[in-house]
Amino acid sequence: MRTVTVVGASLSGLYAARELRAQGFDGRLVVVGGESHGPYDRPPLSKDFLTGRADEDQLALTDAEETAELDADWLLGVRARALDARGRTVLLDDGRTISTDGVVIATGASARGLPGCELTGVHTLRTLDDARALRAELSAGPRQIVVIGGGFIGAETASSCAALGHDVTVVEAAPLPLVPQLGPDMAAVCAALHRRGGVDLVTGIGVAALRGTVAVTGVELADGRTLPADIVIVGIGATPTTDWLAGSTLALHDGVLCDDGCVTRLPQVVAVGDVARVGGTRAEHWTSATEQPRVAVRNLLAGHTTETVRPVPYFWSDQYGARIQFAGRRLATDTVRIAEGAIADGAPDEGGFLALYERDGRTTAVLSVDRPRPFMRARRELARGASAVEAAAATR
Repeated sequence: MRTVTVVGASLSGLYAARELRAQGFDGRLVVVGGESHGPYDRPPLSKDFLTGRADEDQLALTDAEETAELDADWLLGVRARALDARGRTVLLDDGRTISTDGVVIATGASARGLPGCELTGVHTLRTLDDARALRAELSAGPRQIVVIGGGFIGAETASSCAALGHDVTVVEAAPLPLVPQLGPDMAAVCAALHRRGGVDLVTGIGVAALRGTVAVTGVELADGRTLPADIVIVGIGATPTTDWLAGSTLALHDGVLCDDGCVTRLPQVVAVGDVARVGGTRAEHWTSATEQPRVAVRNLLAGHTTETVRPVPYFWSDQYGARIQFAGRRLATDTVRIAEGAIADGAPDEGGFLALYERDGRTTAVLSVDRPRPFMRARRELARGASAVEAAAATR
């Protein structure tokens, strides 16, 4: 390969560029980024950046020295518009074309919106520009805030808003936030963190409409109630950015379909990060974005799948002064056991707890609230156990 194009100046795109150089690619490297900013760290956007504890310069993932070492052509502030059927040309929305021998798709995902998102005071939180706009509005004094969605972004943003002194209500359509990830018992325990942080949690009810003419004034719920709001934050998930791939020969279904080595239907095209559905799973987590590029680049340079990646899923979330960490693959039938710490009155006790998910006598997942060291030990055990299972399966 003489030219490789990384589409997406994201965390996973940056890691792919690093891996290309680390694995010996010395040809032309092009990085296309739809935002005008270089790669930056997204997790702090809903936490330290929103509360003012971190500034933009602390979010940057590269510096001048690394930029020079990567020796890449950075095309920022321009989006990819199409990929030709053979995956050899990337068309940009400013009319330019890039002839390329290989492509790394790292376009990530975009925040889902709601009708009424055009009203003043309604925000999503996915990009640095989103966070800038929300931070500026939060600095104008105490407001009534409604956060729609109790997932990670919604919960973290609600926590930050409460810490800044705002009156916050979280609306979650499901019976409890984080049930798909944690199961009902542990989701109930983590939901108690909202109460501990002084945030109202409304569950089991959907949103019918956003109210207001120019500026938002309230959130109408499906049961007819209206919650007054000066600011509404919509955190109802994200959609993988694949629209630019329509008309290519790639298989698309809630992301770019890849094998277990991040390789698409075209061997000269790989996908990583939030946009990639690897081996049937699309994981919007920091660890996936940083672990997939090594294998994806190895397979891209080889021209076929020589290595696969199946790490133990891991995510973390900082909410109301507590750190939630989870690793593993749980099923609804798994039992949950508190291995360390305690739960008092349905909420994490002071000092937190460590919970193990178990199936047929073995641990399948682990959840921690404020128990980082025991969690890391349990996570390593999970990884060793998963490797042993995969090795056994390979010999059958």
